[in-house]
Amino acid sequence: MRTDESLHTAEAVRDAERWTPHNYHPLPVVIAEAKGAWVTDVDGRRYLDCLAGYSALNFGHRHPQLIAAAHAQLDRLTLTSRAFGHDMFADFCRELAELCGKDLVLPMNTGAEAVETGIKVARKWGYQVKGVPADQASIVVAEGNFHGRTTTIVGFSTDPDARDDFGPYAPGFRIVPYGDLAAIEAAIDDTTVAVLIEPIQGEQGVVVPPAGYLAGVRRVCTARNVLLLADEIQSGLGRTGETFACDHEGVVPDLYLLGKALGGGIVPVSAVVGDAAVLGVLRPGQHGSTFGGNPLACAVGTEVVRLLATGEFQRRSAELGARLHAGLRDLVGHGVLAVRGRGLWAGVDIDPALLTGRQACERLAERGVLVKDTHGSTIRLAPPLVISAAELDHAVAQLGAVLQES
Repeated sequence: MRTDESLHTAEAVRDAERWTPHNYHPLPVVIAEAKGAWVTDVDGRRYLDCLAGYSALNFGHRHPQLIAAAHAQLDRLTLTSRAFGHDMFADFCRELAELCGKDLVLPMNTGAEAVETGIKVARKWGYQVKGVPADQASIVVAEGNFHGRTTTIVGFSTDPDARDDFGPYAPGFRIVPYGDLAAIEAAIDDTTVAVLIEPIQGEQGVVVPPAGYLAGVRRVCTARNVLLLADEIQSGLGRTGETFACDHEGVVPDLYLLGKALGGGIVPVSAVVGDAAVLGVLRPGQHGSTFGGNPLACAVGTEVVRLLATGEFQRRSAELGARLHAGLRDLVGHGVLAVRGRGLWAGVDIDPALLTGRQACERLAERGVLVKDTHGSTIRLAPPLVISAAELDHAVAQLGAVLQES
């Protein structure tokens, strides 16, 4: 019988490809252990993780406070379903609501579930509170969005890979250019119940909207009696140097859609957080999840909120983010065409005459640094917020070396 210690990368890759559909194209790295900002593969090679699970690992791998909370809860209670209460639920919801400055928390499991929940809540609010005629609710979304993989969500994606061949699609969504406030205002009419937006578009290449855009969207939504739904699943919980990316413009949405880092890289946890006037439209039987808000998720999620409540990770992201972006900007004109982002989150456009994004990621992996490509020659960096300045400098230096060799 084969043990984990005898596995090797090539064999593990072959086995994975044999037993799963090819809906992912991962780098040929098979991770066996991890701690902090570092991972170790089945061959014993170490890598600096500069992707952090697309922000799911904001606090690094196996953060001791989060692991301790998970272990303690595993020894007591892991699941009740929402048919009963449990002793971790209220504290998680209260502390997350307080972090967000909101009244209520609706826990779910995945980011896509949080988005779907936000859509359902916005529609119900539209019918019951705003008075939109039945089945006429519309929601404004942005080109280049990535909100998840469910059939409803991919129906308003503009990415052919995400959208094509999965129809028919749900109606009720109006797509406008990202960063164009006038287009949002023009798309709103009496049937519009919400604007669903990413404060920074991660999958599109860490695209930051023009200054004042988010504040403008907030003003328009308030003036037209439309909910603002902020998908902070990747951008939130310290990633950009603030608790939420919306905070950079002093914007408070009607609903925060949260996920990824909320589970501390241990369990899938997501949530919709809002005021009672919005989330309060739900009644028993109208929405739920067997695993949503389970004891293990609440135990870990509560500790995540407590880590964020100190402000330490937001400060680290802001300070180290400035260092990261300065280093990356030095590569512009030396194989890099443009750099975007905020905090410890960056999209880097590689000169396609040198490398595709995939090739850049493969060569960085050979040098012991893990990042991920998106859309041609763009790569994304989202290191865990526990990374050190020296480790960050090392990652940038390795990218510079890859470009110099190309």
